[in-house]
Amino acid sequence: MRALLPGHGASRGSALGRARVRLPHVLDVAEQHIRQDQIDDELARLHEAVDATRREMHSLRARLHGALAQEVGEFLDLHALLLDDPELLHGLDQLIRAGRYTADYALRLQRDRLAAVFDGMDDAYLKSRMDDLDHVIGRIHAHLHQRATDTPGVAGEVLVSDNVAPSELAELQQQGVVAVVTAAGSALSHSAILARSLHLPLVVGNAQALQRINDGDVLLVDGSTGEVVVNPDPDDLRRYRERLRDAAREQRELGRLRSKPSRTRDGVDVALWANAESLEDVAKAHALGAAGVGLYRTEFLFLQRRELPGEDEQFQVYRDLVLGMSGRPVTIRTLDLGADKADRTGLAIGDEDNPALGVRGVRLALAHVEVFDTQLRAILRASAYGPVRILVPMVSGREELLEVRRRLRRAGLQLRKQGHEIAGHVELGAMIEVPAAAIAFHGFVDVVDFVSIGTNDLVQYLLAADRNNEALGELYSPLHPGVLRLLRHVISIGAEHKVPVAMCGEMAGDATLAPMLLALGLREFSLHPATLLELRKAIRDSDLSDLQSRAAKLLQARDRAGIERWLKAATSI
Repeated sequence: MRALLPGHGASRGSALGRARVRLPHVLDVAEQHIRQDQIDDELARLHEAVDATRREMHSLRARLHGALAQEVGEFLDLHALLLDDPELLHGLDQLIRAGRYTADYALRLQRDRLAAVFDGMDDAYLKSRMDDLDHVIGRIHAHLHQRATDTPGVAGEVLVSDNVAPSELAELQQQGVVAVVTAAGSALSHSAILARSLHLPLVVGNAQALQRINDGDVLLVDGSTGEVVVNPDPDDLRRYRERLRDAAREQRELGRLRSKPSRTRDGVDVALWANAESLEDVAKAHALGAAGVGLYRTEFLFLQRRELPGEDEQFQVYRDLVLGMSGRPVTIRTLDLGADKADRTGLAIGDEDNPALGVRGVRLALAHVEVFDTQLRAILRASAYGPVRILVPMVSGREELLEVRRRLRRAGLQLRKQGHEIAGHVELGAMIEVPAAAIAFHGFVDVVDFVSIGTNDLVQYLLAADRNNEALGELYSPLHPGVLRLLRHVISIGAEHKVPVAMCGEMAGDATLAPMLLALGLREFSLHPATLLELRKAIRDSDLSDLQSRAAKLLQARDRAGIERWLKAATSI
């Protein structure tokens, strides 16, 4: 029987397939004991399962390629680190030795113990890490019973589950899953962001999914509206085919924009930069006519390794990146490690009470100046091969930037004395993601060559709302009057002082928000190459003078609904 189940669209696209229902992972294991003479065998069984899970994590990590290799890899790295957590492993061993519990029941007890600790934390971000722990424990439990942890034979199917981990998504797509429907989750989560990059339709917050959908049901999923139709009728199928034809036509039209300028209808050029994480991204950005690389993350060089990368290793990576853009500017962001990243080098502080407000970005760099200087030297050496810009994350104010400039000058002098060829001038920019930096931009505008607004962190810091916290899904929104006014403030100061202002967060890659950002004065966007053509189309469909005339009304909006009404009116012109 046909049923319509409402949810929230998190990643656009339509899909038709049979349901593969995955029930929430619950370790419903009865209390079981073993004999004294079975303890060693049970410990060996547990350790073998942990080792198998660790190998699986490494295997998945090694198979990752392309644009999402770094971001997906970060979650796999985090899961691998959890497997090495002494609290988890020692606790399991003690339960088996002292309590003579089976490995299964020990796993359940330890999971429940740690869950109680996580639940008692005040920090929403740390609470969310329980999902990662559950994912790891689920894999260990599967290996204990020699069950496959992946989902075989899912090609052409729609995965229906309570939630989905970011680390799973790339693998699910490779296995042929055509869409994902979750009962929980947020459209602003890491999973949603990755799904959009993968162009994998995702519906979240479909509360009835697990109760109303059975294995084998035919599902029609609309990742835009969030609607899931169970056992669609002929009219549903007709509309689905129409959407597919429209999507194919839209892709053909977008393909024609590859060689077109990013220029508004009234003739104003807008710079579209690319966020890049691999040479594959660089090649794609170059082919799509990106103005350059607006954000290149360097954390992947430091993650999941015990030794720090040397100057030569970093230089070779940065040099190849610069050569790949063949003369177009490349913006390299300095190390942005924090306690939320899986770092084995010992740089990041792992026991901070609040890692989101802790030692990360430029704070970490200036706490480990020898590491920072090595990175600056490597970037400067790469500048001999093409235009390079340095972007400093997590800046709070003027003092940090002055210290970075001082270290940059010193590194340049040292390199020239050593006979290295470097560019005469390497531009220095600051990430605007700390609200204080945005408010006080006028205080350091004279010591930067450009800035880039990182809206992901800026919005959650400004609203005091973790974007991964499902309970705050309605509160976390870039469509907040306070966010818009702060963006306008930063953009205006940049324009007044002739300092370019770009945006490199999720907002920049959302084509539906382009009219609003153009109205606020933004003229540089940095985004994932996958959505570059969509944004180019939105810009080419925009009349800048008209949008500017409407800017005052936009800034007068008192709530999200008012901003949404403005956007609807602006896009209907």
